[in-house]
Amino acid sequence: MKPARFAYHRPTTVAEAVAHLRDHAGGARVLAGGQSLVPMLNMRLWRPDALVDINEIDELDDIRVDGERTEIGALIRYSTLERSALVAERLPLLSRIVTHIGDRQVRNRGTIGGSLVQGDPTGEMPLACLVLDATVVAVGPGGVRRIPVTELYTGSYATVLEPDELLVAVEFPGHPQHVAFRQYCRKHNDFAVVSVVVTGDRAADGTWRGVRIALGGVADTPVLATAAAAALEGSRLTDADLDTAAAAAAEVVDPPSDVRASAAYRRHLLPVHLRRALTDLRASRP
Repeated sequence: MKPARFAYHRPTTVAEAVAHLRDHAGGARVLAGGQSLVPMLNMRLWRPDALVDINEIDELDDIRVDGERTEIGALIRYSTLERSALVAERLPLLSRIVTHIGDRQVRNRGTIGGSLVQGDPTGEMPLACLVLDATVVAVGPGGVRRIPVTELYTGSYATVLEPDELLVAVEFPGHPQHVAFRQYCRKHNDFAVVSVVVTGDRAADGTWRGVRIALGGVADTPVLATAAAAALEGSRLTDADLDTAAAAAAEVVDPPSDVRASAAYRRHLLPVHLRRALTDLRASRP
C-alpha cells in the first residue's frame, strides 16, 4: 500500500518545526529517520494530516560536550553513535549497544531522537538512556522542557511529549566506570525478547557503588530495577548477591505475551540474563 494523502513541511529551524506542529493541532508527525514512521504510513495504520521533516535542521545534528555532560542532537544517526570516537570515549555503552539495533540500513537512517519518541519497550536506545540517567530536551510553543527519561514514558509507545513538542536533544550527565549488556533475541538483531543493562563503579576495596539495573521487554516500558540495584550497593557481587538481585528484579516486572515469547518465558529468562550481566560486570575492567 501507499500512504494516505498528507501535507509535507521541511523546516530548517526548530522554531519553524514547532510552528508547523502547533498549526496542525496534533495531526502532524515528525519525520527523522523514518524507520518506524514510513512502514506505518505505508500500511495506513497512521494517517497524519501532515509530515514535518526535520532532516534539514542542522542544529539537531551535533554532539556537544560540557565537562562531564554530553549532549547528543536528536538527529544523530545510529551509525554515527557506532563510529564516533567521541561517543566511544564518553558514552561507550551507546557505541556498544547500538550495534544490536536492526541492520546496517536501519542504523544508517535511524536516529536517537526517533528511537526515544517511538518508545518501543524492547528498544535498546531507551534502555541505554534510562540506565545512564539521561534527560531529553523538548521544545514546544511554551518553550524548552527537560524531561528525565525515567519520567518520559506513560506506557507502550507512549510518551509525555505534547503533540506540538519536538525532541531536540538528549543530555547525559556522565558515564559509569563499568557496564554490561545482555540480550536474548530469537535471531541476531531481531526485536529483543529480554534485555538487561547493568552499570556501576568499583571502589578500591572491591565493593560496588552506584549500581543501576535497567530491564527491557519485561513491561510496557523499560524498567529500572531500583530495589535490585540497592541490594548490590556496597557488595562485592558475590553469587549470593546476584541471586538476591535477581529475586528483587522479578518483583518489578510485568512481561507481556506476544508472537516472540510468552510472559512466563520472559519471567524465566530475566533472572538468567540478569545474573549473566552482573557476572560480566564483576569481571569487567575499567
